[in-house]
Amino acid sequence: MFVGCWLALVALIPMTLGINPGVKVKLSSKGIEYGRQLGMALIQKKLKAIKIPDFSGKQKVKPIGSVRYSLTNLKIVDVGLPQSAVVLVPGTGVRLSIGNAFLRLHGNWRVKYLRIIKDSGSFDLNVKDLTITTSIDIKSDETGRPTVNSVNCVAIVGSVSIKFHGGASWLYNLFTKFIDKALRKTLQNQICPLVANAVSDLNSQLKTLNVVAEVDQYAEIEYSMMSSPTVSNSSIDFSLKGEFYNKGKHQEPPFSAAAFSLPPQINNMLYIGLSAFTANSAAFVYNTAGALSLYITDDMIPQGSPIRLNTRTFGTFIPQIAKRFPGLMMKLLVKTVKNPVVTFEPDNVTVQATATVTAYAIQPNTTLSPLFVLNLDSSVSAKVLVSGLRVTGAISLNKMALTLGTSYVGDFQVGSLDSFFQIVFKGVVIPQLNVQLAKGYPLPTLGKMTLVNTQLHVLKDYMLIGTDLQFTA
Repeated sequence: MFVGCWLALVALIPMTLGINPGVKVKLSSKGIEYGRQLGMALIQKKLKAIKIPDFSGKQKVKPIGSVRYSLTNLKIVDVGLPQSAVVLVPGTGVRLSIGNAFLRLHGNWRVKYLRIIKDSGSFDLNVKDLTITTSIDIKSDETGRPTVNSVNCVAIVGSVSIKFHGGASWLYNLFTKFIDKALRKTLQNQICPLVANAVSDLNSQLKTLNVVAEVDQYAEIEYSMMSSPTVSNSSIDFSLKGEFYNKGKHQEPPFSAAAFSLPPQINNMLYIGLSAFTANSAAFVYNTAGALSLYITDDMIPQGSPIRLNTRTFGTFIPQIAKRFPGLMMKLLVKTVKNPVVTFEPDNVTVQATATVTAYAIQPNTTLSPLFVLNLDSSVSAKVLVSGLRVTGAISLNKMALTLGTSYVGDFQVGSLDSFFQIVFKGVVIPQLNVQLAKGYPLPTLGKMTLVNTQLHVLKDYMLIGTDLQFTA
């Protein structure tokens, strides 16, 4: 299960060709080493489960003659894997090798000779210089999720020594070489299937890879692999689609991902590059879904504001409002009119948004009478964080500009309302957006994965997350 972390990163087969990825991931040599350590724990557990069947036979032993023997209840008491290595084969994949491994077993023996003499006791079996090599074949299933299996496995048992205790153990010692040979063959026949089984067991964990991750009621993000991984001597680099979609409707945005590459990094186990394309695909999805709109009522305006959302207050700046709609409360609708644009520059994330602000008078029967429509161009700065397994954020207003779009109450100077709308956006709109941004969206994950020592840096056209990993059972 644990080694599946890094296996999954090389497992996905190309889903789409000729399109730049929105997300790139680099598994460094440090991450590969962590995967090796966890993988050895899994294989060691499997080797402890070796079940050697009872076996018996007949052997001529001088000067006694024919001896019938049986070995039963063979159980593993210790397994050691002191040497192991995972080697990346550039352009090919992964090769696992285990050396100088050992097994210790205990069992019972029984013997009959000279037709009438029977005896029994116990024995200890030591297997030394066990070597295992295997390649990992990594493919994709019909859902785009990874599957793995062991190929070209070779297991060699260097030596087997057995020591009998009790009864006529001296008799067994006369033909241990025959038993050694039988046990060596039995063990060698079982080890590779067990290794293959350990690798195959990873598939249930690999299916937890969130190829499509739900974000909220509007969106999901796709993390399917777009091309074969690039395997070098020290890292595995791979590309994910990294694109937001409306839930249940995969509509491509009117823009595509630009090429980018991750810089060489070695301090962390895993590096994730999130491009501006991923962020802009999110903006496209939410704008298309109509989620980037907000009704604002007077109870949402900070109490310290001298300007209230009613026709009496607005009548001070626009007399026609007070004359035509005396004593009514008002409502604002803020709504984007095109996709916001997210830009990544070193240590700086900005979002440019174009919206309209429509003001309404609320009639006694709750119908809305339009008063005016303002055009809004705004710029915000974003602070991006990694919280758990999610990317979260918060924005602050840089600047905003208002112009008159349509007036139903005659011409007026928009500049007279600037201070009020600054209060509205800083005190209402921005906090409302930050509540949603604090929920974040999920990163690509596998099983019970935890990010440790995580850092995020904003670079040109993408954000780089560097992190170590922990997996729990």
